[in-house]
Amino acid sequence: MLIINADDWGRSVLETDAALRCCKAGRITSVSAMVFMSDSERAAALATANKIEVGLHLNFTEPFTVGSCSKNLRHCQNRIISFLTRNKYAQIVYNPSLRSEFAYSYSAQTEEFERLFGRTPSHIDGHHHMHLCANLLFSELIQPGMRIRRNFSFWLGDKGRVNRAYRALVDRWLARKYRLADYFFDLTQCIEQNKLGRVTSLAKNSNVELMTHPIVEREAEYLMSDEFPVLARCLNVGGYELV
Repeated sequence: MLIINADDWGRSVLETDAALRCCKAGRITSVSAMVFMSDSERAAALATANKIEVGLHLNFTEPFTVGSCSKNLRHCQNRIISFLTRNKYAQIVYNPSLRSEFAYSYSAQTEEFERLFGRTPSHIDGHHHMHLCANLLFSELIQPGMRIRRNFSFWLGDKGRVNRAYRALVDRWLARKYRLADYFFDLTQCIEQNKLGRVTSLAKNSNVELMTHPIVEREAEYLMSDEFPVLARCLNVGGYELV
């Protein structure tokens, strides 16, 4: 099965509307929503009205942009952001001094999601993939059995051996607790590297998630083109709820 998921639902009006156009055209199967952002309220109403499958796009790298956040939540979020954006290796380091901040931000985001959408998320992933940061992985905050996004999948030779080994180790650990797609790819990279044919071949016998950001003009044009549905027409295309 091929899952075509749009990230950043609710981050801004432009991002929500770009994804909505693709949803209405049947080019996207699910979205991942950010809460406490400028378009979160409107985006939730649109998702409900259009019967769109919605997951939670956890945010640990950007300030919340709505005025309804408490002072304490903003403080916790800012401390997390400061740590995770310090350098590219910060996400693989567990910071015990931020344990309570991560727990508070995670709980606040999940509760806000349920308030906005009236249900639990169909899946969980993260803005800039920080749902895989060490502080969240080792906290056991995400309920076992939840559908969550795995690490990027790479072809042999795409990344160094250490990089691939680390990602494989994390994915094996995730698979023991959560429900994962078998593969995960980024639409822009697949277009640039001319690998969409290989991705769709995998989707004939495996569950494959293809991440998209329709605000990116090249991705939106491809999704709305005549070429994309031809590529996917022989596949079972669905959302995370079928994983």
